[in-house]
Amino acid sequence: MLTAWNVVAEIGTDMSHFPTAAQISSWAGICPGNNESAGKHYSGTTRGGNVWLKRTLCQAAWAASRTRDSYYAAQFRRLAAKRGKKRAIIAVAHSLLVTIYMMVKNNRTCQELGSDYFEKQHADEFKRYLVRKLEAQGYKVTLQAQAA
Repeated sequence: MLTAWNVVAEIGTDMSHFPTAAQISSWAGICPGNNESAGKHYSGTTRGGNVWLKRTLCQAAWAASRTRDSYYAAQFRRLAAKRGKKRAIIAVAHSLLVTIYMMVKNNRTCQELGSDYFEKQHADEFKRYLVRKLEAQGYKVTLQAQAA
């Protein structure tokens, strides 16, 4: 509840100041960094932004990453394995801010996507990944559809 008060105190309830979610995340300082010059990608650190809002969102992201069966926990685990925990937290905080922005702007409630959201999105790729892992362990894999 305290987190919600802090977020509303920092961004307010009038979203006309921020036409898009990208602009509010840039103002908050949790948008993904992009530093490219002559085709080379350099460190993409986040901006300074609103330090109080960034701190509040990161604390909420840490809490959300530890909940069971939630989209944010699944997103954290997926990204932390590849990019590290701190970058994953910034990504989850960014997702939280975009969700809050859409909720306030459209006057709607949050729809939980679930922890299996990413697996449902890429079901065929997930199957191929699991088959490759089993074949790497020395198993021969044949897939058959289960009868209903």
